[in-house]
Amino acid sequence: MRFHTRKWVKPEDLNPNGTLFGGQLLAWIDEEAALYTIIQLENSKIVTKYMSEINFMASAKKGDIVEIGIEVVKFGRSSITLKCEARNKMTRETILTVDNMIMVNLDENGKPKPHGKSKIEFVKDRLEDS
Repeated sequence: MRFHTRKWVKPEDLNPNGTLFGGQLLAWIDEEAALYTIIQLENSKIVTKYMSEINFMASAKKGDIVEIGIEVVKFGRSSITLKCEARNKMTRETILTVDNMIMVNLDENGKPKPHGKSKIEFVKDRLEDS
């Protein structure tokens, strides 16, 4: 799994227990999945359709650095299915995993649109093809 982003846990990210609020972490993951999908499908009109069971395994506290990793599970006709792991860079523990996140490619009217992709593409490879 490639870890694409890091987030610094700040006081406003904490729950009453003094640890990272799960909702904040899920917002970071949803944003990262959206950015990843926009780049892969080359379309800024995408939505999160589904997120499977979320398995919280550890936490993070103020000052910790959280890494978010995304990996493609499969390409659908108008969707891409991802899996995700968030880990605490300081303790090296996995904070949570999400086995399936389905992101859907949309047309200008907000309807699912085939994307024509079948494999991961890297921006550097697209530039070389030009």
